[in-house]
Formats: sequence, C-alpha cells, structure tokens
Amino acid sequence: MEQDAPALIGDFSIAANKFPAESSGLAEGNRIQLFKMECLYLSTNIRIVLISGKSLMKQAMERTPALTQLTEDEKMLQDAAKDFAESQIRPKTRAMDEDAELDPELVRQFFDMGLMGIEIPEKYRGGGGTFFMSIVAIEQISRVDASVGVFMDVQNTLVNNAFLNWANDDIKERYLPQLANDKVGAYCLSEADSGSDAFALKTTAREEGDEYVLNGSKLWITNAKEADIFLVFANTNPDAGYKGITAFIVEREFEGFSVSKKEDKLGIRASSTCEILLENCHVPKKNILGDVGNGYKVAIETLNEGRIGIGAQMVGIAQGALDAALGYTQERKQFKKKISDFQGVRFQLARMATDIETARLLVYNSARLKENGERFLKEAAMAKYHASEVAENVSSLAVDLFGGYGYVKEYPVEKYYRDAKIGKIYEGTSNMQLNTISKLLLK
Repeated sequence: MEQDAPALIGDFSIAANKFPAESSGLAEGNRIQLFKMECLYLSTNIRIVLISGKSLMKQAMERTPALTQLTEDEKMLQDAAKDFAESQIRPKTRAMDEDAELDPELVRQFFDMGLMGIEIPEKYRGGGGTFFMSIVAIEQISRVDASVGVFMDVQNTLVNNAFLNWANDDIKERYLPQLANDKVGAYCLSEADSGSDAFALKTTAREEGDEYVLNGSKLWITNAKEADIFLVFANTNPDAGYKGITAFIVEREFEGFSVSKKEDKLGIRASSTCEILLENCHVPKKNILGDVGNGYKVAIETLNEGRIGIGAQMVGIAQGALDAALGYTQERKQFKKKISDFQGVRFQLARMATDIETARLLVYNSARLKENGERFLKEAAMAKYHASEVAENVSSLAVDLFGGYGYVKEYPVEKYYRDAKIGKIYEGTSNMQLNTISKLLLK
C-alpha cells in the first residue's frame, strides 16, 4: 500500500474518517473494520503502539528498518572499505601472510583512508563516525584479509573507544589526533597467568612522585610491532585485587618499555602478536586513563565493545570463504557439469549463506544496541560466540568444496580456515562467552 497511514490521535472512528473507503458507501463501522485490517497489513513494516483497555493508538507509527539496512553514510563507508580491500589489500594478502608482516604502505593507507579513527570526533581530526560504521568497515576488510581486519579492529573498538569513553580533555587533546592520523595503538591486558582470568595481573605500578613505575610483561599483544601508543593495565595495589588495576598510557619511547618476542602463528599471520616488557618503565601520572583503581572498569567495558568487532571480523572471514566457494563451484566441472549443479553442493552453499546471515544479524543487532546506549552484553557475547563458530564451519566447508585445491596456498580458502580459528580464542574464549550468556539468562 503506497499511501501514508493516518496519524493515530483518537479512537478508531476518528482514524477511520481519515482513512475512508473508496466510494463504496461503507458505514462508519465497516470503515473502522477496514482501517483495522489495513493496520494489520501495515504491522509487518511499522510499529503500532496500542493503548490498553481502549481501541486507541499512539500517534507515532515508526518504520522499523531491517537490521542489515544501512544509512547513506554507512553504505558509503561499506563501499569504500570494500573497494579499498579489493584494490589495495587483496594483491598483497598472500605475501603478507607468508612474510608474517603487514605492508608498511598499507598501514599508511589506512590512516589516509580515515579507517583508523572512524569514531574519533572531527575536532580531534577523526572521522566523526559511529560504532556501527566501524563494524561495517571491519567486516569488509576482513572479508579479504582478517589480519588487516584485526589491525583496524583493535585500533577502533578497543584503543580509540577506551580513550573516547575514559580520557579527560587533556588526554584526548594529546592522543586522539595522533590515533586518528598517524599512530597505531595497542591494548595490553593479557599476561602469562591471566588469560580468561583477565584480572589476575602480575604487572605492578609503584607510585613515585609525579610518576608510576611499571614492572612486568604482557603477552599476545596485537599491533605491538606497529604501535606507538600502548594502553597498559597494571596493579597499583595488589592487595586490593582487581580494584587496584589501573590503565596507563605508555609510549614506545618511554624508558624501560620494549617490544619483545613476536609469535609465529597459525592464522592472521600478518597481524603482529608480541610480548611487551616493562622494566622500571616510568609513566607520568597525567597518563592515567580514568582513575587509579578503575582499570578493571575500563577493560570490561572496552572488551564488551571489542567482542562485537571480533564478531564482525568473523563474519567477514565467513563471507570471504563463501564468496570463494561460490566462484569455484560455478567454474569447476565434474561429470561434464559444474559442481554447483549438484544438489548436494547447492545445499551446502545454502546452509553456509544462511549461517553467515544469522551471524551478521547478531553482530549488527549488538552494534545497534551499543550505539543506542542500550544493554548489549548478552548480545555481544552471542554475536562473538556464534560468528566464531560460523567462520570456522563455513571456511572448513569451503576447503571441502575446493577439494585438493582447498588444501594448497595457491587458493584462498586454506587461509580463511587458518584465520578463523582465532575467533574462538581471543577477546574471550567461546566458553567464556557461553558462561556470560548463561549467567545473564539465569540471573
């Protein structure tokens, strides 16, 4: 039905007069019934709020967009990220994977494209975009190379968000323009003895005049090789447990700070994952993010947002694997016909596409909730958990569909398969996500 629905400002008889039957001479009661039927028809696309006990309706009838329906700005960024990934990243993906290193020119291009400071306000020389826009971009980049996807994911959903949500004006003025334009950030929480038990930190921070002296080490630090700004979590009062944890901003050139061992990984190989060492590292008090003892809050809130980013990365991996499988199965011939003509293959592709769409909907929903200031913890955990499962399953099926060619590096699906595995591990294992979901269901 093309015409606009009437404003619902009175009872049905008033509304019906604004919605007359077409020259049929229907009585008022029949016009009211017709209006009710039209409302029922409309309810698939618009929300109708009923007033209990009376045949009254609220005035507003708002169109509810589909979760995958993007605004003009979101679509523009999605298209730009997709084009950038295809033209600039894909030609370098295999070499970066083999060399286990990001191309330095690509890092520079990410800043030039504005992809490293999407949410940073324009007054700090950032993009002035939204959290959802970051998620859309992460998905598109990861569809081509998840190593590069996590590079921008950590910057946007962890580091930048921590600064935006917890920094005072002085810190924002000093660091946000750098993060938006030329400085890579890293998020340093994990240690040898604190993985899923994230707050069992051994790294300490001792107060000394106008500084804190940090000692300890951090493991599994993404972007450590490229980063200049490190968000480091250390305990200022070990006797207080997690309530002593404080977030410090550490710059690469600070005395006593160093980047140590680089891990040789199964997947996302171009993304640097290193140990960092803090040996009497002096950090000025003005570089405390938030308040002393509030570091656990900074970490929790930031990781909750970061999990949505990992969900987007996993959706990108799964979509990339499916895209490759769709192309291959329509070219590969067996028994004198394309293998995509076999019902068994077609059903596999259909299941893969359906699983990806469910994961995407979970990710987009949690991102919209976060962006609207609503509760999103359970939804973020669901998104990360399910998207990680889907990425691993879909990429595995893609390898199967490629047959022997799926097992060699000349074709892309073996890399998608290797890259997908990390989704169940970092930023909260799948078991930790299930634990979070079940707690929130049963509380």
